[in-house]
Amino acid sequence: MDQGVLMAGSGSAGATRLPVVVAALEGSSDAQVMLRVKAGDQSAFDYLVQKYRRPLVSFMYRMARNAAAAEDLAQEVFLRVYRSRASYEASAKFTTWLYRIATNLAVNHARDTRHQRPEATVSLDEPDSETGTTFELPDGALTAEQAMLRRERLLAIRRKVEALPERQRLAVIMHKYQQMDYKQIAEVLKLSESATKSLLFRAYETLREQLKEFI
Repeated sequence: MDQGVLMAGSGSAGATRLPVVVAALEGSSDAQVMLRVKAGDQSAFDYLVQKYRRPLVSFMYRMARNAAAAEDLAQEVFLRVYRSRASYEASAKFTTWLYRIATNLAVNHARDTRHQRPEATVSLDEPDSETGTTFELPDGALTAEQAMLRRERLLAIRRKVEALPERQRLAVIMHKYQQMDYKQIAEVLKLSESATKSLLFRAYETLREQLKEFI
């Protein structure tokens, strides 16, 4: 049943119906859409899956360092959202609730698999699929030597971000790659806004110190 729920928005029928759904929900907040899911509107759930699937896969990819695991974890987030629909209350921003679920899953997965070798192709420095942002975007065409130095720098950044304490790493990924502001990150991590700013400050100071040879 749950697998069918997630598949409902895919396929030719789902793809054909989605523009109609988007038009119908235009102007509604995510919380309002989720309340429609709570009331039994399957098309509203399809809309949320389509809207947040790529950002969630991106988030999980950077946490899990494995493409297949990222897809599975993102799907599990949506399954939990659907299963929790009856108890949903629009007291907090929908994305806060969504990323709390995602963060708990990502942290548990990271702890369970911390001794496994990460997928070789995964890189925290790859441009985000939604925003196109990296820690540093290249300017124009690079020479072979510049490209090699950039790869070394980005590999170092990836390793240092992955080595950050758990909460600092989560905050950096949400801030840099998910384009979330201090308030949103604070709500997801259940911290004050000032504590979140301090957390990110410490994380970025650590990265600057450890990466100063590349700066």
